[in-house]
Amino acid sequence: MTHCSDNDEQSDDGAEKPNKGQKKRSKGEKHVSFPPDEQIVSGFAEHRDTDRKVDSCLTLTEVMVAYQQSCSRHQVQPRAHILQQLQQGVCVGGGVKCLDLQGERLDQRSCEALEVVLKSLHFDFINLQAAQLEENGASSLLDMILYYESTTHLDISDNGSMGTLCWRALAHLIKQSVRLSRLDVCNVPVVDYPAQSLSKALLTSRLTVLHLHNAQLSGMPLYTLVGALKSNKALKELHLTNNLLNRYQDALHLGDLLRYNTTLQTLELSRNVVADAGLEELCDGLRWQTAGVRVLLLRNNQITANGMVHLAKALPVLKVLQVLDLGENLLGNEGMQVIREPLMVNCSLLQLGLAQANITCEGAVALAEFLAESRQIQRLDLRQNEVKVGGLMALCLALRINRSLASLDLDHIPPQEQDEFLMETQTRLQSEITQHCLANASRSLLAADISGPLRADNRRQHVAANVTQPPHLRLHVMSQLLAFICLLLHLLHHNPCGHGGLPTSLYSSQRGPRTGFKPKPTHWIPTPPSSAP
Repeated sequence: MTHCSDNDEQSDDGAEKPNKGQKKRSKGEKHVSFPPDEQIVSGFAEHRDTDRKVDSCLTLTEVMVAYQQSCSRHQVQPRAHILQQLQQGVCVGGGVKCLDLQGERLDQRSCEALEVVLKSLHFDFINLQAAQLEENGASSLLDMILYYESTTHLDISDNGSMGTLCWRALAHLIKQSVRLSRLDVCNVPVVDYPAQSLSKALLTSRLTVLHLHNAQLSGMPLYTLVGALKSNKALKELHLTNNLLNRYQDALHLGDLLRYNTTLQTLELSRNVVADAGLEELCDGLRWQTAGVRVLLLRNNQITANGMVHLAKALPVLKVLQVLDLGENLLGNEGMQVIREPLMVNCSLLQLGLAQANITCEGAVALAEFLAESRQIQRLDLRQNEVKVGGLMALCLALRINRSLASLDLDHIPPQEQDEFLMETQTRLQSEITQHCLANASRSLLAADISGPLRADNRRQHVAANVTQPPHLRLHVMSQLLAFICLLLHLLHHNPCGHGGLPTSLYSSQRGPRTGFKPKPTHWIPTPPSSAP
């Protein structure tokens, strides 16, 4: 040990000058080196993937035990609802369908205890609705979901107490997550800082579906959101129901969104105040699109027949729009007359929603003329309208020509006629309409199967050849329809006693009260367009 000490002393003497030189250099410039950014990022991802591979071998029972131990370490009681889900769930390759935490009060320690669950399993859907998230707990939970890429669909609706830290963590999750594809933030005010952080994150996010129902977006928040979405190339569905979006600035911003964004495919604006002036802005934006919005939902927006004038100008030039829902707007028969011919010219629309639109037999006749000419319409919704025998007869005649309509939605309990014969006729016509639609649906599936192996350039011609009526039969049925319309108008205007023996209510535009009748709310969900071209 003494020998070592002597050697150390000798070496110290020999190295005395270099050490002094090093000290002098350290007093001058300081050199700090870091590993390249690529190594830092790959190390982070590698660590996360390693944990996933190790924990993916765990069974749900083992995850449940690990969760109980984690709760014990964090001094919280295990949530019975979570234990029940782990006990009854089905795990396939480390993936579980849902982690439902709706209504669970999650403080910071409860969120920390969930880490072992989020680390071990991947969920298709994590539901945090009304979870009473605390600021620090919510921030930690969102960081865990990002780090372990725990879900593809996250719902944090009804959490009005979310603060700055929570919104910052959510924005970071939106911006960085690779797996998160759908986010629901409903019944939460998205104003000021939340709107800014959300919009900034959307500039580079991979989200494809965003639900912001009842988020108080009218005004500056919508302007900020639209500014980010103009350049967004990932989002495909935007749902903005019940945000009090107005016919002025809000509609103008949405029109700009339609002009500049070509990747958004679904835009839901139901239960707002877009009105006729706002519809004009939306139609102006739609005209610019050669690729983009295919589904536009405008239910209950105070749109009237005057707004149909703007839609009539846009319909002939629309090339992308496939689904249009105008239900719960007072369009009336006048509105149907305005869009009748533009609908005939349009070549893209596949589904049209007109439920509870104040349509009577006169409007149904106008739609029947459109159906007789259309070769691509697949679904028409006329529920909760006063369509009686006259309108049903016109629709039935049109379906003898039409070969594309696979679904005509009418009330299961139609408006009752006063005459027994008319009631029987009404039932017979509805049955015949159903049969025509079923035949068209079967024909459409058959055409899709046949055209599958055909070349793309010949497919449209092949299908058209199979769905087109012979000219003499088409003209014959059309003459029947036109004769019926002429007779209907003649009886309506020239018969002094009633309307040719038909009930006056058949042509009445006023919907009178019916004792004991309570219409059920209609929620029209667009069906995916048929695979047949």
